[in-house]
Amino acid sequence: MVFLKGVRHVMTPASYSDRHIGPDSKETAEMLGSVGYPTLAALIDAAVPEDIRTTTLALGPALTEEEALRKLRSYAQQNVVLQSFYGQGYFDTITPPVIRRNVVEDPGWYTAYTPYQPEISQGRLEALLNFQTMVQELTGLPIANASLLDEATAVAEAVGLMARTNKKGNRVILDRRLHPQVVAVTTERARTLGLEVEIADVSSGVVGESLIGVVLAYPGTEGDIVDVRGAIEDIHSRGGLAAIATDLLALQLLESPGTLGADIAVGSSQRFGVPLFFGGPHAAFMAVTDKLKRQLAGRIVGVSKDAEGRPAYRLALQTREQHIRRERATSNICTAQALLAVCAAMYAIWHGPAGLRAIAERVHQYASDFAQAVGDKVVHENFFDTVTVECDAPAIVAAAAEAGYLVRSLGDSKVSVSFGEGATREDVEKLAQLFGATATESEARPLPLPRTTETLTHPIFSSVHSETQMLRYLRELKDKDLALDRTMIPLGSCTMKLNPTTGMEPITWPEFANVHPYAPDSQTAGWRALLDEMEEWLAEITGYAKVSVQPNAGSQGELAGLLAIRRYHQANGEHQRDIILIPQSAHGTNAASATLAKLRVVVVATAPDGSIDLGDLDAKLEKHADNIAGIMITYPSTHGVFEDTVREVCQKVHAVGGQVYIDGANLNALTGIARPGEFGGDVSHLNLHKTFSIPHGGGGPGVGPVAVAEHLVPFLPTDANAVDLTKETPINIGVPTSGARYGSAGVVPIAWAYVAMMGAEGLERASATAVLNANYLAKELSDSFPVLYTGKNDLVGHECIFDLRGLEHDTGVSATDVAKRLVDYGFHAPTLSFPVAGTLMVEPTESEDKAELDRFIAAMRSIRAEIEEIAQGSITFEESVLHHAPFTAESVSDDEWGYAFSRRQAAYPVTSLRQGVKYFPPVRRIDEAFGDRHFVCSCPPPEAFNIDD
Repeated sequence: MVFLKGVRHVMTPASYSDRHIGPDSKETAEMLGSVGYPTLAALIDAAVPEDIRTTTLALGPALTEEEALRKLRSYAQQNVVLQSFYGQGYFDTITPPVIRRNVVEDPGWYTAYTPYQPEISQGRLEALLNFQTMVQELTGLPIANASLLDEATAVAEAVGLMARTNKKGNRVILDRRLHPQVVAVTTERARTLGLEVEIADVSSGVVGESLIGVVLAYPGTEGDIVDVRGAIEDIHSRGGLAAIATDLLALQLLESPGTLGADIAVGSSQRFGVPLFFGGPHAAFMAVTDKLKRQLAGRIVGVSKDAEGRPAYRLALQTREQHIRRERATSNICTAQALLAVCAAMYAIWHGPAGLRAIAERVHQYASDFAQAVGDKVVHENFFDTVTVECDAPAIVAAAAEAGYLVRSLGDSKVSVSFGEGATREDVEKLAQLFGATATESEARPLPLPRTTETLTHPIFSSVHSETQMLRYLRELKDKDLALDRTMIPLGSCTMKLNPTTGMEPITWPEFANVHPYAPDSQTAGWRALLDEMEEWLAEITGYAKVSVQPNAGSQGELAGLLAIRRYHQANGEHQRDIILIPQSAHGTNAASATLAKLRVVVVATAPDGSIDLGDLDAKLEKHADNIAGIMITYPSTHGVFEDTVREVCQKVHAVGGQVYIDGANLNALTGIARPGEFGGDVSHLNLHKTFSIPHGGGGPGVGPVAVAEHLVPFLPTDANAVDLTKETPINIGVPTSGARYGSAGVVPIAWAYVAMMGAEGLERASATAVLNANYLAKELSDSFPVLYTGKNDLVGHECIFDLRGLEHDTGVSATDVAKRLVDYGFHAPTLSFPVAGTLMVEPTESEDKAELDRFIAAMRSIRAEIEEIAQGSITFEESVLHHAPFTAESVSDDEWGYAFSRRQAAYPVTSLRQGVKYFPPVRRIDEAFGDRHFVCSCPPPEAFNIDD
């Protein structure tokens, strides 16, 4: 804590930490004066229990931005980037520059938060609705979600859906033709749920009883296309469900799964313009029949109407449903891959139905020409883009690499060659030469199940004919939203802070972006060195023995951590340990993840001060002692305080043989100050898209590494392609959590850059400043809105909860009303009614400067004054500005104004709003109940937006 000793701390002018941390030394001193402490060190001493404090991290000196870029470039240059013809679920694609520059690299898109406040998220909600509509039309199924994580976990989610829907069976059949990583991840997830898994050839149908369903490959991993209708009919006759793992580009030419009779379609949208990224992030998809819509995992964007009757978008059905249903949730997924889904949808709009079909036809033509040249060595007669050839595989793979190509070996006697969007006629000729053949142009090979239905018929997919139109459409959608580049996003537990542009820049470098996840180690030295260093840094920061970055979302990190606990107990012969203790205040994903890990949830009560009720904990431990697998706690607590009993809680659980899982969602307040692995944790998941500055991207990408103590290291996630599919995985090792060995590796350079440029002192100062900013807000607003929980010395952690329940009782003004009114002040709402109903949880983060904090304080005080008008009887709640907020530009400029308050009060309640560019939401308050009653989750026709004056 060396740097915290003085009030003023001036680092090198070029230091990144000075640019990342909002308050400068003068502002820091002023805020410290407000909360009553002379230095940051004194504040941390007062807020954080002394017995959990750690020593300075051993991370080496902080790098400047230029030095970090040079180091990243050196890593990139160690990778060997071949033209990828490998396939196995990951394909060569071309990201249109207009999308790369104006979505992936635009902070208006990548710094947005999940659209839980729909009035300020209409742009990204529309983009995600485009994604859903695209998937629905291509799969021929009526309901699709707004993306999942990767194809392997999407198939696992499909099996989970089958199990929830069909409770009479306990067996699932996986097509042997599925990609190996899909089979590995799905098999382990299914076995964890207690399902029996059979991997079989289902080309001629399915047999057996007690079947919940079958997952079919279309096309198969070797590229072959078989008629799956017989297998679908067979499973339906047995009362089971049929899922098809498919390819969106192939579905331009192949019959849709819905037409074939499938109940579920899953896959990845990666080849719709999303780079290989060494395995991710990529947006997966799932589409289902109407009868399955309420069991669909992930998020669904729906259509409702606003207060003026205009169509408006919102999250439907699954909106934060983990927090409501907890262990009964359909999925633990919280962060999906929204930004990548937006990219895929825009790719479809950019090319349109004719353009996509042309790409698919060209890919199939090149594959056909290659197969024609190779001749009778081709293994499968029917294929779309992947040709498998009998040959001396090691020799061919080596020769291909020498020629600049990456192809896939299938044992020693077969190689598959997968053609992607970037393939050329010259590539066809060179690849044929490797097999001793000469390629010529030929007729495209007929497909066995040609498409009979139109694709992408909605007008949005035919609306863009020029780059100008695309630029303006992307700008129109972006301008409808509030993102971090425009305003503070004060969401508690979600840590919306600055994302380093220096870290964002390298992720699209070809040496990082164009590397296939299954490229041999000889070609990925740079990637692996960067990832190894990141894992070592995270282990140092958390105090654990080892870290895996494989989990590709926080929810997957949670699951990986709980599976490590479960398998540890089973390996020790304690199979009865299946109870996980979870405090009432915990994130809802905790309970959902526990259920997926086949653990029973027992809730621990919360004490009046917001801490874990030690008496109730003791009672639960005594009652379930022999069955305790562990406890899940969040630290600082979800109530926003540093509980001084955390070591005692850990010791009590350890005393009965349980493990301690510490949710890393709030590591933003601990980094450099305390380490979970030192004060009692056995395992934690981290959120690189929170504490370590990877952007949220409107709801993803996410990376959720799992960190473990030494005794749990054997149970860290394993490589899906190293799993022996012929036998059950031994209980004394871990299981894969995603299809790629390093998960969503493509965005890890952002977090690497953040840690490298902050250094130990910068990270420590960031945590301390996050605590200062939260306490400053709590102090300044406590007279207006009571702070629900405080810790030692009446201090909060890095976030605080404002209690509006008393005000609602007295005036009718709810936390929701305040959240909507904040939009008129140009702010994203805080976290609404979590973890306590009727409250707002605020986390300012370390990136917000004092001026922005003061602007938020002024807005909240102004809203409090508006509430006071109701309390004093000056206006009724029903007539108040709060009841009708937010207001669009059109509504305040309408000729008619039938409200009891002025237009100025509605739109410009504080003077500062008249000094800049005022944000107006595109819609009024959305009718959530109407959307629930009228479920629509595809793009409405253009005429739906025409409202007569």
